[in-house]
Amino acid sequence: MHALVLAHGTLQFTPDHPQPIPGDGEALIRVLRAGICNTDLELVQGYQNFAGVPGHEFVGVVEQCQIQQWLGQRVAGEINIACGACRSCRAGMPTHCRQRCVLGIHARDGAFASYLTLPIENLHPVPEGISDSEAVFVEPLAACFEMLEQVQIRPTAQILVLGDGKMGLLAGQVLRLTGASVTLQGKHPEKLALAERLGLQTRLGTPAQPEREFDFVVECTGSAAGLELARQLVRPRGTIILKSTVAGQSTLNLAPFVVDELTVVGSRCGPFAPALEALKDRRVIVAPLLSATYPLQGGVEAFAHAARPGTLKVQLAMTRQS
Repeated sequence: MHALVLAHGTLQFTPDHPQPIPGDGEALIRVLRAGICNTDLELVQGYQNFAGVPGHEFVGVVEQCQIQQWLGQRVAGEINIACGACRSCRAGMPTHCRQRCVLGIHARDGAFASYLTLPIENLHPVPEGISDSEAVFVEPLAACFEMLEQVQIRPTAQILVLGDGKMGLLAGQVLRLTGASVTLQGKHPEKLALAERLGLQTRLGTPAQPEREFDFVVECTGSAAGLELARQLVRPRGTIILKSTVAGQSTLNLAPFVVDELTVVGSRCGPFAPALEALKDRRVIVAPLLSATYPLQGGVEAFAHAARPGTLKVQLAMTRQS
């Protein structure tokens, strides 16, 4: 099958990569579309020391499965493949299974290929009315809904989202559903204009002398300096939510976190059901976030495009022959 393969820090298109074979309880999925996210760009830079087929944001069609009702179903899929038996799994936290594989990120070939496999229990049907290009956003959108599972946000809350990229624009829309006041802070006027069209308040850059009035600051910059910036903007006893995965390292002075009694919440994968409902009901709009679509054969060029400053989502579209 056709695939994008990452090996020794180099990404290349391969026309004859071995097709995965589904194990017991798994489905073989023909990939229709897949999205390039910041984590994929970090993988190329050495994050997780990953080698194989990257990609974890996808929509596809089930072509082989032991349960007949799934055959032909258009699906999105949760990316953590858990053991089901460890302490974390038994506690209902499969995304923290210590033996887990992660689609296209750790020990499991991913979605930048003609086919992938996932456990049937990881699959979610994609409702009619959600296009293939929109369905690719389900996984990162679910990650934004995870914030609502982790913290209680009242309608009176003041929230600042740092970063006007893909994750920031999704996070801002999800947080706005709580009724809270949401401001998106970024560096790109054209992205902030898009955020305003999506119903968000915006501000360009950090004020010279910012007031620390925000109850929650959500870090979506993708920068190693993002946590310190969030710390400077959140009120005492406020909460910082981290949505970025960054391959680089940073040095922090932790004393202000103690003095200001701040809560820091790491936030990763999340629930697919509310993400799919939000897309179906058009409560979250993702179509304007698609910057470009490339064929799988042009995947290397697509990665270069996705890495350009100012780019939002870049997707790969697979052909039936690939």
